[in-house]
Amino acid sequence: MADAPLNKAAASSSDKTPVTYDDHDADAAEVGSASGGETVGGQTYAYTEDRKIGVTGAVFLILNKMIGTGIFSTPSGIFAATGSVGICFMLWLVGGILTFCGLSVFLEFGLAIPLSGGEKNYLERVYRHPRYLATCVLASQMILLGFSSGNSLAFGRYILFASGSEAPDDWAENDWAARGIAVACVTFAVGLHSVAPKWGIRLFNVLGVFKVVVLLLIVFSGFAALAGRARVPNPHNFDNAFDIEEGEGYGGGGAYAYSNALLNIIYSYKGWENANYVVGELKNPRRTLAVAAPLAIGGVTILYLLANVAYFAAIPRADLATSDVLVAGLFFRNMFGNSAAANTLPVFVALSNLGNVLAVSFAHARLNQELAKEGLLPFSRFWASIKPFNAPAAALFLHWIVTVIVLLAPPAGPAYNFIVNLYTYPGAWINAFVTAGLIYLQFSKKENWSSPWHTYLPISVVYLLANVFLAIVPFIPPEGSWNADGYPYYVFPVVGVGVLILGGVYWAIWTKVLPHFGGYRVEAHRSFDDTGAEVIRYVKVPLKTD
Repeated sequence: MADAPLNKAAASSSDKTPVTYDDHDADAAEVGSASGGETVGGQTYAYTEDRKIGVTGAVFLILNKMIGTGIFSTPSGIFAATGSVGICFMLWLVGGILTFCGLSVFLEFGLAIPLSGGEKNYLERVYRHPRYLATCVLASQMILLGFSSGNSLAFGRYILFASGSEAPDDWAENDWAARGIAVACVTFAVGLHSVAPKWGIRLFNVLGVFKVVVLLLIVFSGFAALAGRARVPNPHNFDNAFDIEEGEGYGGGGAYAYSNALLNIIYSYKGWENANYVVGELKNPRRTLAVAAPLAIGGVTILYLLANVAYFAAIPRADLATSDVLVAGLFFRNMFGNSAAANTLPVFVALSNLGNVLAVSFAHARLNQELAKEGLLPFSRFWASIKPFNAPAAALFLHWIVTVIVLLAPPAGPAYNFIVNLYTYPGAWINAFVTAGLIYLQFSKKENWSSPWHTYLPISVVYLLANVFLAIVPFIPPEGSWNADGYPYYVFPVVGVGVLILGGVYWAIWTKVLPHFGGYRVEAHRSFDDTGAEVIRYVKVPLKTD
């Protein structure tokens, strides 16, 4: 078990004074001395400058995770729930504002602790007792639920759709064909990042540019529709924009419908924190993160709002409310005719899915690696390895294993959708604890917290309340059937919380039970050499006996 802190920023209980990070912090070399211990392994992590990610790469790392299939499908459900064009725009804007609030919180942490790992470092800095309990809880969510199955399967489905093999209504019948393509998709992404990491970065940069071009095509086509250039008559959706549509297929407005619509919108913005997971591989990490994150999130927010304008400019309200996952397809058909929509949209969406899989596997593998560096996983030295191509191939393989299991094990239908959607819910709890921790650091006199970025209290409170809202709303009984999705509504949040509790159980076994019976624990001692390269030593430390 890793008992030594990562650096001064993740201070141990006996070292509460230093809180900022220095790129060449010599004092971190022997924190948590393992006197009488035996070194059982070690590794140095060094990356050349040409391997590191600059501002452009960081922008597309974030953008690729944020833009998946959501903006091509979610607007239908949002409008169906609210029944109002004006309220839809307000909710999408609120989602963007809340995302910027979260960005501010993560920027303050990320610039104070410019190391890979994201929430892992932030939770370790705040919740130091019991040591590594918070990290194990995070690990349970990120390893068990941080898979790329959803976008991999969507890639497979849209590839089949583009080839003419099936239509969306036939997805259930051809599910295994789509799953096979999905396995190939994630295998390609993981293999590319493992063997040729530079090319993996270049490819998700290219796909990021492609996503922006596609959304800009939708946006400018929307402007053309407003000018009367669509193939369908003007739907006049902006007349009396705040009127609420009622009837079959509409949620009828109300607090419950609005809250669920906002939930889906916030999840559509998910991925804005992706660069925080790989800060250790950014060029000039503080500057790159501070520039890239706001630029990416601001660009996505503007594109999301303008894409909604485009959809409402070319799609009648009744069609939009019932279009489900084919919002963009319906838009392209109305603008360019059936052939253009049929031939181009599935390819656009499939490539968007591939970009998401590349970005998620890249970043989440780094988090898996950071957990292994701390000695928190079984066979940690293997999962933390960067052999043979100076890339976290083992951590990428761990991400691949979980993704493939989720792709192949569950049956099609509600059970599969349940598992794929589960990742987002525990994240609300994690973000709430991160934000509460920042408020504590800012107002605790004994912590001596400092960062190049400061998040004002109202921003932190708004983001904290937003995540509490996301955590509580799923427990509220919905109107109508309690089994609308094929399972009782409360199963989703209960299982999500259960995954976090499982992390606590793992912590107890890994840090208390196993060392007690084994007579020793393994500590991961982390330091930085004169060149700034990170050095990890795993040391077997005998337990003290009376």
